[in-house]
Amino acid sequence: MKIINPLAFLLIILSPALAADSAPSSAGDVRSKLADWPQGVQEISIEGAKDGQPQPAMYFSPSGTTPVPLLVLLHPWSSNHLYATGITFAKTCVVKNWAFIQPEFRGPNNQPKALGSDFVIEDIANAVAYAQANGNIDPKRIYLVGASGGGHAALLAAGRLPGVFTAISAWVPISDVVAWYHQVKDTPYKNYARDIVKACGGPPLPGTTAEKEAILRSPITHLEKTQGSEIDINTGIHDGHEGGSVPVSQSLLAYNALAQDPDRIPLATVAYMENEEAIPDELKFDGEDSTYGKRKVLFRKASKNIRITVTDGKHEIVSSAALAWLESIDQRKRQAPEQ
Repeated sequence: MKIINPLAFLLIILSPALAADSAPSSAGDVRSKLADWPQGVQEISIEGAKDGQPQPAMYFSPSGTTPVPLLVLLHPWSSNHLYATGITFAKTCVVKNWAFIQPEFRGPNNQPKALGSDFVIEDIANAVAYAQANGNIDPKRIYLVGASGGGHAALLAAGRLPGVFTAISAWVPISDVVAWYHQVKDTPYKNYARDIVKACGGPPLPGTTAEKEAILRSPITHLEKTQGSEIDINTGIHDGHEGGSVPVSQSLLAYNALAQDPDRIPLATVAYMENEEAIPDELKFDGEDSTYGKRKVLFRKASKNIRITVTDGKHEIVSSAALAWLESIDQRKRQAPEQ
């Protein structure tokens, strides 16, 4: 069964109110200084393929002749290539001898060339190509991570750049831009709705050109084209309430778009999680996952190569969990026999 824009239906049954607490800095617009980055990480410039406009990035490539993994980190909605959480991932890559790149991909999502445009997709592809041209990258070990707006871009790349990424870790992502516009436009987070208007050429109202643009820029439109990537989606149960601006339905329905029919989460259950900030008793996760640190895993479900995790958190990325999951994928890739 094909699911088409289910968030539009959920807007009828989900609470429209979102509280005003700002997102934690780990998923928000916290930018670094160049001096904060570890030794060996450089600020570079990559020419934009569609318009030639240079796009900066933070980049690290280890020395040596052995092929290494590449970790691509995508910044959140209002940030840029100096997104501070990238420092944590870059330090890990330096220690692990992985390549690392954090591209600009048109910066904040408040203009037409940003927010999931063709320019964004080509910029992400160019970042991978740059790393491959300037380092010894194992093409079977290319990993993508993003939170919030970066999670949106990561899931969009999953569908629009099929086969490029071995594994994708998306945190608190926006999967349906049209639905998110309506979810935030009358809340303290209405600045994001204004950004969508600027990027799409107007409010994405039914039948408008702006709505068509927003649909094209939504991961949920393209996820069915994903080919073979392992995908891990994470969200916090309090996001969309006092804990942030992106309701959990955005993550849960992205999972549904990728999952097999028997493994999908019923829309009534999605609505319950969204409205009640709680997990139905019969669906509560009864295990432990220490990689999430202080965060407790409340719900987890998997289908083929896609996994969804809901924690007791807010609008954030838990870097330790993202890195641990990628490491588990990488161990499998290194141990897999050559084809």
